[in-house]
Order: sequence, then C-alpha cells, then structure tokens
Amino acid sequence: VGTGLAGASAAASLGAMGFNVLNFCIQDSPRRAHSIAAQGGINAAKNYQNDGDSVYRLFYDTIKGGDYRAREANVHRLAEVSGAIIDQCVAQCVPFAREYGGLLANRSFGGAQVSRTFYARGQTGQQLLLGAYAALNKEIAAGSVKSYPRHEMLDIVVEDGEAKGIIARNLVTGEIERHGAHAVVIATG
Repeated sequence: VGTGLAGASAAASLGAMGFNVLNFCIQDSPRRAHSIAAQGGINAAKNYQNDGDSVYRLFYDTIKGGDYRAREANVHRLAEVSGAIIDQCVAQCVPFAREYGGLLANRSFGGAQVSRTFYARGQTGQQLLLGAYAALNKEIAAGSVKSYPRHEMLDIVVEDGEAKGIIARNLVTGEIERHGAHAVVIATG
C-alpha cells in the first residue's frame, strides 16, 4: 500500500524477486509522492572517503540528530542496511553525483561527522522517485506487479494475528473491495 519512494521500491523489488504484487495508490498516478521534496541527499555508511565511517557512527549521528527521540533499534537497522539501499538505488538507475574517476560522490551534510551523504545535485528526492518508478513500471509491464491507482485503503484484513490482505475503496466507482494476500506492506508515509 503506497507508491512513494518506499512503496514503489518495495513493489518493484518484490516483483523482481518473483512475488505476485498488488500495489495500491490513493492518487490517480503513483507519481504524486511527497518524497520528491527531499533534496539534500541520503546517508549511508560506505566509508568512501576512508575517514573512519561505520554503521555505529551513522547510528550515533542519526540518534543525536533526532534529539535522542528515535527508536534506537530501528535506527541501528537502517544504519546496517544503508549501504545496500544505495546499491539498490544505483541498480534502479538513480543518477547520483559521481567523482571524475566514476565513484559515487558524497559529502558531509546535516550534522554528520564524516562525508556519507550521497546526492543527485539538489534533486535527490526527484531522482530517487524516478528510479523507483522506472523499476516499478518495468515490473508492471512484466506482469509481476498489478497497479491499483485511485484506491484508498480502509482497513487491514487480520486472521490469527497476521495481516492477510486489505479492504480498499475504489475511488472511481465507490465500491468497497477486498484484496487477499500472504503479506501486507504499508508504505504510506
């Protein structure tokens, strides 16, 4: 559920892995996500500058930057997978800035102690979305993802404590629809 940066990437990745994906979007087009507003870049502990960056340093900077209010387990997991997120974005053809030698460029940004911010020249959010949408459209064309634009999720279907689908309203016809699934991903911002 959702077709912003997280939803489009998740749907495209799951479709590419062979899963049968139903992707729901409340807008008339998945290209209406707020993720486009992100401009500065995306942090990852890849240690490209060889300045001692690590998962722990990214974790600490993120916790500190969030005024110690973030859930530490979630931030640590994000720091652990941050390098793979950049790799996935590159695989989805996000045109990150590059050094003259071809390596991804990065910079210090947002209170980070080291250079770990990967960026696309002030358009990072837009470029990330374009990459995710291109990957999503490829999977829709291949038939592994079915898109449901103008559908509003109303509720989650839960059986024995597990999400087994959603109830959605078709905003064109007004009908209430039930969509079963083995798993549900909520990526609605």
